[in-house]
Amino acid sequence: MAHSSAHLDPARNGAPTTTSLRYELLTLGDELLLGLTANAHLTWIGAQLGRRGVQLQRNTTVTDEAEAIVALVRESWARADVIITTGGLGPTCDDRTREAVAAVLGQKLVFDPQIEQAIRARFARFQRVPTANNLKQAWRFERGDVLPNGNGTAPGLWVEQDGKILIMLPGPPNELQPMFTEQVIPRLAALGKLADHEAYIQIRSIGVGESALETMFECTFSRHPGLGIAFCAHQGQVDCRISSPDGRYGMEKLRAIASECAALLGDNLLCFGHDSLAQVVADQLKLQGRTLAVAEASTGGLLANAFAELCGACKFFQGGIVISNNEAKTLLLECPECLLKQHGAVSAECAVAMASGVAEKLGSDYGLAVTGFSGPCTGAGENPVGGIFIGLHTPAGVWAKQLSYPGPRAAVKKRAINDAIDWLRREALKESRRIAAPSVN
Repeated sequence: MAHSSAHLDPARNGAPTTTSLRYELLTLGDELLLGLTANAHLTWIGAQLGRRGVQLQRNTTVTDEAEAIVALVRESWARADVIITTGGLGPTCDDRTREAVAAVLGQKLVFDPQIEQAIRARFARFQRVPTANNLKQAWRFERGDVLPNGNGTAPGLWVEQDGKILIMLPGPPNELQPMFTEQVIPRLAALGKLADHEAYIQIRSIGVGESALETMFECTFSRHPGLGIAFCAHQGQVDCRISSPDGRYGMEKLRAIASECAALLGDNLLCFGHDSLAQVVADQLKLQGRTLAVAEASTGGLLANAFAELCGACKFFQGGIVISNNEAKTLLLECPECLLKQHGAVSAECAVAMASGVAEKLGSDYGLAVTGFSGPCTGAGENPVGGIFIGLHTPAGVWAKQLSYPGPRAAVKKRAINDAIDWLRREALKESRRIAAPSVN
C-alpha cells in the first residue's frame, strides 16, 4: 500500500494521517536527460520523504533551458503544495533555475552579502579566489530564506508563498543530502507537513523471495485489519514496510507486529530499518571483537569497498587484497602453486586458500574470498561465465561454496558480493551463539 502525505495527529500517537498535500520533485539538468548522470535524487529524496509518511506525486526532469524551466515550475506551482527542485543553482551560464523560478513567483532577486562572504570563505579554505561568476550564487529571493551549504558554494533557497512551499537545492549529492536531512526535513516537520519520526516499521530480510515473504507474514497481517503493507525487492533482499494509514495502530503496536514477523524469519532477518548488509556484518563483528580481511580475484575491489566505506571501518576491517592472476595469489596470499595447477584458480580449493591466506597475512579472525568468472570474455567448460567460488575462514573452520550467476558482468559481481557477505553474516551469527552458550563441564 502506498504511503500518502501526512501530518501529525496527537490524538493518534503521532501516527501519520492522510491529507491532500501534494509533493512534486523537479530534477533539472541536461546531463540527466542525456544519461550522463543518473537521476539519483529521485530515489534518495523519495526514500527520505517516504520514511516520514509522504509519497511524491510526480517527478519531472527538464532541460537547462530557461523557457522549459519556467513552463514546468508554473505547471507544478499551480497544483502542488510542496515543490522541491534540484540543480541549476551553480555559477555557470547553464544554471538558470533561480532566475526562472523568480519569474514564475513574481519575486525579485536580491544580492546577499552574507552568501558572498560564505563563498569567499570557502574558496579561501582551498587557497583560491572566486571568479566573478561564482558570485551569481549570492542572489536570493527577496521574500525567501537561505539554506546554508556546508559542503559547497550554492546555498539552498526556501520560499513560502500563496500557501505553498518551494525548496530549491543544489545538484551535487554531497551538498544536497546533508542539507535535506539537517535542514529541510526538520523544517517541514515543524510546519506539520510530514511526520517528525519514521512513519513505518521496516523489516529487512535476505534469502527469501518477495512472494514467499508475503505468504510467511500473511497470518500475522490478517489479524490486524487496516495495516499498510508494502514490499520492496532489492538484490537478494526484500523490505517489508508496516504502517497504519488511518492511525488506528500506534508505533508501539507496529513494533510488536514487526517483531512477530521477524521471529518467523530466523536468520533470514537482516535488520529492522535501513542498514546495509555490510553495516549489519560490521556491527556483528565489532560486538564480537572480531576482525575481517578480504581477498578478491573477480570483483575488482568491490568487496573490500563494501566494508571500507563504512564509518569506523578501521575498528574491524583489516583490509583487502585484490588480485587477478595466479602469480599474485602465490606471492600475496601464499596459495600453493601445486594447488593452483591441480585445481585451477577458480575452484573451491583456491577459494579456501585465498580466505585463509588473507586472514593470516592481515592478522584477522575472519577471511572472506571470492574467485570466479565474471564474464563476458572468460569462463568455459566446467567453469562457465558466472561461476563463482566463495571461501570463508572463521574461528570455527574454513569452507568454500560454489555459486552460479548467469547474467552481465556487473550483475555477477554484485550478486557474488551480496552472497559472500551474507554467508559471513550467517557464520558470525553462529559464532555469537557459540560465545553466548553456557559451557558444559
